[in-house]
Amino acid sequence: MALYLLYESASGYTLFLAHGLDEIGQHTEAVRNSVADLNRFGKVVKLVAFNPFESALDALNQCNAVSEGHMTDELRNFLELSLPKVKEGKKPKFSLGVAEPKLGSHVNEITKIPCQSGEFVLELLRGVRLHFDRFIENLKPGDLEKAQLGLGHSYSRAKVKFNVNRVDNMVIQAIFLLDTLDKDINSFSMRVREWYSWHFPELVKIVNDNYLYAKVAKHVEDKSQLSEDKIPGLTDVIGDEDKAREIVEAAKASMGQDLSLVDLINVKQFAQRIMDLAEYRKKLYDYLVAKMNDIAPNLAALIGEVVGARLISHAGSLTNLAKCPSSTLQILGAEKALFRALKTKGNTPKYGLIFHSSFIGRASARNKGRMARYLANKCSIASRIDCFLEKNTTAFGEKLREQVEERLEFYDNGVAPRKNIDVMKVAIENAQNKDTEMDVDEVSTETPAKKSKKKKSKVEAAENGNGEAMAEDEPAAVTNGDASEEPKTEKKKKKKEKRKLEQEPEHEQQNANGVEGFNAKEGTAKKNKKKNKDEDREDPPVASEGKKKKKKKSKGEDDE
Repeated sequence: MALYLLYESASGYTLFLAHGLDEIGQHTEAVRNSVADLNRFGKVVKLVAFNPFESALDALNQCNAVSEGHMTDELRNFLELSLPKVKEGKKPKFSLGVAEPKLGSHVNEITKIPCQSGEFVLELLRGVRLHFDRFIENLKPGDLEKAQLGLGHSYSRAKVKFNVNRVDNMVIQAIFLLDTLDKDINSFSMRVREWYSWHFPELVKIVNDNYLYAKVAKHVEDKSQLSEDKIPGLTDVIGDEDKAREIVEAAKASMGQDLSLVDLINVKQFAQRIMDLAEYRKKLYDYLVAKMNDIAPNLAALIGEVVGARLISHAGSLTNLAKCPSSTLQILGAEKALFRALKTKGNTPKYGLIFHSSFIGRASARNKGRMARYLANKCSIASRIDCFLEKNTTAFGEKLREQVEERLEFYDNGVAPRKNIDVMKVAIENAQNKDTEMDVDEVSTETPAKKSKKKKSKVEAAENGNGEAMAEDEPAAVTNGDASEEPKTEKKKKKKEKRKLEQEPEHEQQNANGVEGFNAKEGTAKKNKKKNKDEDREDPPVASEGKKKKKKKSKGEDDE
């Protein structure tokens, strides 16, 4: 069976025919020895066809398709034209050697050409790569190197390039820096407490917060200079007048030692550094919240910005987190405990980083493991939505958070939660409604002027019409009061008539056929007909009773 080799170079697709393999042998060692010698290798491998790429962009597209294991239309046409044709119903008497197994399987599915890739084929392709410039006659010495360099740069640039607003690396660096800042601020604050406590030891019991302690130490400096005049300044720093008075009273009876001016200056500068770090920490936290709302809004809405950022940083990226199953996401951050449990055959951990979520803290000790498993499932869904959804929306994260709340109620009170399918349908509708609202808001910012103009024109026309009517019929102004009362009574009568007509089957049929209203003449005519019918129904019995009485009287008279 003949063996053809497909080689994807930076300049185009190339097809080689490997013949006379019996002379070398089907062993990779023999091939490896023969590859270095062009004379021996040239007798085994010969060029069949070469299809150059049209441009650098075409070369990049073909390279991306090959790396993904996808056969393009250009490659299919090249193979169908270059390889020998196979009759229908017969197996091909050749095979195609490919470096990428995924590409070979895709070629085999579409074209039914048998493909193979192994050590033997890879060694042959390595020889082709070594002597490729010798096989192509019109190829200049530096052209192949330039094509390889340009394609390599463009391919790597295309892989690195992505949306600037959705750079998850910024979140990873921000959460790492936030954790280190917390540690540094804590250690520095303890150092200030120890340092300044030599001078004013009573201040530690009065002020517990580290940031406030640094502010007070910077403001007080020398305790001997504290007096009641400085109480307003201390109140502005602390925010509590009682504590300010307590500090002043404690300074009067303090047991601390005195410090020199140089020591007080150093303590003041160090306290200022801690205050600056605390202020920067607040700004960094706001930056992290903003980036998480851009990169993973649903994950942030579900589990919080800090915990979501820690999950992303521990996984390496948002894409890696989206690839993780929920069972892996559940124990992210507890790898040591997991491997220790597997080694000692003990109980595996129930949760990792998601333990810092408020949901697990609110769950009872019995249901913490269940809650962690359920929350990890929802976090996995939210991370995949954030990773692969193009538009930023928090609709899915909010609904997933509602589901977790319902599951908490289910564990506590036994209230049955909604199904996931129903909740996701509602979330999709909310996301679509938000998009339509955004479009409507953009349109409404342009149209209100036109609507107001139309309303004004209608109002002006009505006023002009009323003015003209009043100008023509001036005496009618005298009887305007009586006339204004008549239309009201007529309107009430019409409403009553409509209600009566709606109760009748004829009116229902008319509504079903699409008749929406009646003219005034038709309404009055129907009203008159109704009155006549009622009179016809009610009057005859009265008339007959009168006639009966008259007949009785006449009969009595006759009898007499």
